[in-house]
Amino acid sequence: MPRYHIAQTLDEFHSLEDITSVSGLEYMRGMLNGDFPAPPISRTLNYRLIEVEEGKVIFRGAPTFDALNPMGAVHGGWYGTVLDSAMACAVSTRVPKEFMSTTLEFKINITRPIPIEMEVDIIGISDHAGRSTGVASAQIIGTENRKLYATGSTTCFVFRIPPKD
Repeated sequence: MPRYHIAQTLDEFHSLEDITSVSGLEYMRGMLNGDFPAPPISRTLNYRLIEVEEGKVIFRGAPTFDALNPMGAVHGGWYGTVLDSAMACAVSTRVPKEFMSTTLEFKINITRPIPIEMEVDIIGISDHAGRSTGVASAQIIGTENRKLYATGSTTCFVFRIPPKD
């Protein structure tokens, strides 16, 4: 079985037609097992996909020194990006073949600061995925202490990419 890997070049990404030739759930499972490369943002922000099921994804990561803001705390953009990834991917797991989704808007609430290098799970749950929109929520939970560090909610745009003839 191929192993999970992160894209190193644009050439490693698949075309939209290739991605939508399978359901969103198959695509996300393919990313988990290495059939599709993970996006480079996951390397930049130090997180990776660890679990996929219909309507749910889990990423695991840890903010690094590079994610600090001017005050020495983890930048809100780190929280926002990992929550957005989990929520959008959770919606994707419910999108059929020939369709894909992308974030329309999202909101986050940071409940406590994450210390740098502390491992967290980012759990995304899709509440709805229809023909034109999807809705999801997510939480950042400490992997060891199980404390809640942030929550998020999103609306995604769901749209069809017809196959080329």
